[in-house]
Amino acid sequence: MLRVLVVGAGLTGSLCAALLRRTVAGPLHLALWDKAGDAGGRMITANSPQNPRCTADLGAQYITCTPHYAEKHREFYEELLAHGVLVPLTSPIEGMMVKEGDCNFVAPQGISSIIKHYLKESGAEVFFKQRVTQINLRNNVWEVSKETGSPEQFDLVILTMPAPQILELQGDIVNYVPSDS
Repeated sequence: MLRVLVVGAGLTGSLCAALLRRTVAGPLHLALWDKAGDAGGRMITANSPQNPRCTADLGAQYITCTPHYAEKHREFYEELLAHGVLVPLTSPIEGMMVKEGDCNFVAPQGISSIIKHYLKESGAEVFFKQRVTQINLRNNVWEVSKETGSPEQFDLVILTMPAPQILELQGDIVNYVPSDS
């Protein structure tokens, strides 16, 4: 069985995991680790401790779909609209520049609901508060260490965290990351 680790539970990591699940024909063990306590990365939704129905999107508040992206990524928009994850933005936002042909969408359950939708679609085992510290290649298998717990082995590791975090990683992985020096 192919063992795959996706590091980062933001939009890129969650969509990557969902696409892997859809395209890998054989058995797949798919894990997703993130250093944070919840999914979303830079598209996180915060809930009020006093009223869980009161939310604030701390990244993007709406999604703009240009005609180019509408054509290129149509199936993603259709899927998110069909599941009610996105709905058309019908109210004007002060200061928002609207270009001809653009469509704007909001996520009624918060912007991180997009990420959570793709995580669910992926069927991945999702683990939060898992900060990757080191990645080594051992006998054609990637051994991944985190701050706590024993190292785990994977056939494939996909890093979707921000570049500065990738550059902080230790181990053999540094031989595979280009440097400016």
